[in-house]
Amino acid sequence: MKNAMIAAVLKEYRKKNKLKVKDVSLALSQKSLNVAEKTIYGWENGQSQPDADTLLILCQIYHIHDILGTFGYCDTPQTNLSDLEEQIILSLRKHPEMLPAVKKLLDV
Repeated sequence: MKNAMIAAVLKEYRKKNKLKVKDVSLALSQKSLNVAEKTIYGWENGQSQPDADTLLILCQIYHIHDILGTFGYCDTPQTNLSDLEEQIILSLRKHPEMLPAVKKLLDV
């Protein structure tokens, strides 16, 4: 069963990571997956979809951590946090005593 979100998400995250289709093709080949650029364009245009193993590798390349949520397979809202934003949140959770200073800094 095709998921229409897969094409849009793959394209969005490729661009978000500032990768060209050629870069993705090279990254996949480094993981022993020889995929033509035309195939990647097909995935992004919804003409076809990568198999599950390839999709997992694409998620690694694109730094997609919440795979099910990102592709709409669960009710978890998609946050689209950057790696830096996630790092800041995790650091703040380790140092809750900093919360008042952060709130003041951000005026919240």
